[in-house]
Amino acid sequence: MTAFLPPADKIWWKVPVGKQELIWIAIALVWCLIMFLMMPIWHVYGKQNLSNEAYQTTPAKFGKRVDEMVAKYKVREEFGIPVVHPPAGSDVYILGRLWQWYPIVELEKDKEYRIHLSSMDWQHGFSLQPINVNLQVLPGYEMVVKMTPDTVGEFGVVCNEYCGIGHHTMVGKIYVKE
Repeated sequence: MTAFLPPADKIWWKVPVGKQELIWIAIALVWCLIMFLMMPIWHVYGKQNLSNEAYQTTPAKFGKRVDEMVAKYKVREEFGIPVVHPPAGSDVYILGRLWQWYPIVELEKDKEYRIHLSSMDWQHGFSLQPINVNLQVLPGYEMVVKMTPDTVGEFGVVCNEYCGIGHHTMVGKIYVKE
């Protein structure tokens, strides 16, 4: 029988399956089961995925929280953008808007923070560089991520979701101090 001619027996499920096909089906099934089981195992033990929370909010409410935090914890300004240094264990509010991450944040090494992210206008992507932290930031939603910085330095925040003509200029900073 060839692929060019129709099968002689029209009842395909009664045709015996060859040994080689059964082996490949068994290998594929075992591999699917391994991958299926690895997803939840890797989520728990792989330390790759962020466990985060999401809440509904409005840009006005979130903007007010950001302004309150800036007024309370501002330590200086860089290029007209306030730099805030909230105490360890506190809630840190960062908002995305065309085409800026606001404010610049200064954190302490080995201290845990709750980072709140939201957008004032469009969908943005929060990408912490060079660390692989990527989140979607949407207007009307507040993403909350627990972070414990373990490296001192200056980290860039980049928008990795196209948000308009100034998308390439949408960068921010997070400083981690001893």
